[in-house]
Amino acid sequence: MLALEIVWDPTKGLDLGFFTLHFYSVMWIIAFLLGFQIMKRIYKNENQTEESLDSLFIYSVLGIMLGARLGHVIFYQPELITEDFFSIFLPFKFKGGFEFTGFQGLASHGAAIAMIASMYLYNKKILHKSVLWILDRVVIPVASGAVFVRLGNFINSEIIGKPTHSDYGVVFKKLGEDFPRHPAQLYEAGSYVFVFLILFYFYWKTKKSEQQGFLFGLFLVLLWTVRFFVEFVKEPQGDEYFTLAGLNTGQMLSIPFILIGLYFMFLYKPKTQLK
Repeated sequence: MLALEIVWDPTKGLDLGFFTLHFYSVMWIIAFLLGFQIMKRIYKNENQTEESLDSLFIYSVLGIMLGARLGHVIFYQPELITEDFFSIFLPFKFKGGFEFTGFQGLASHGAAIAMIASMYLYNKKILHKSVLWILDRVVIPVASGAVFVRLGNFINSEIIGKPTHSDYGVVFKKLGEDFPRHPAQLYEAGSYVFVFLILFYFYWKTKKSEQQGFLFGLFLVLLWTVRFFVEFVKEPQGDEYFTLAGLNTGQMLSIPFILIGLYFMFLYKPKTQLK
């Protein structure tokens, strides 16, 4: 019988003596740098200036990182607010002794909300077009970035899947286990590759970028549908504060994003088109 069991026990990062370069952090860096290059090509196609692109990068990094961190704390680990408040915003743990941890505990739901808010501010102060114009385009690099973030989670042996109860799966030795689990992080990363390719195709090969809100809506539907179904094989990421009819917190938070996406794809009409 062929066993499809993989033992996963990588090093956490590169020890540089005075500093450990975490592979998870490297994945985030790759995500942002690749996203910058994708948006550079899009902005060139849209005849936008390099100055506005540089500002977009700053707004995106700050907004997504802050939103992802706050989202995790609010939805999954609210006890940090009273028990270790400064660890929310700093890459350190203070409770139980000072320790450098890097930025751990990042929620995609929080990142999505913060991305929309930061793009609103960016458009208001820099771009002066419409929020949906930038959202329709920025979701393309965001989808590519999601691939590397989940690969980082896999490297870190976090956001793990449920036991497979078979010879199939990944054994996360870092967790001190000897049984295989679903590689949920890889399920998501692989699915997000297709989300990116679909968005990339619709932007470059069709006229859908001219339909305001369509690409943004398509992104919401695709990405959160993936998240909804992968949650069935994921372990809870913290206390499940929102559950209903067997659905966990991640699934409950995904449903509104999917519905909003469908609205922008099929129902939304820009004010200039209203009669």
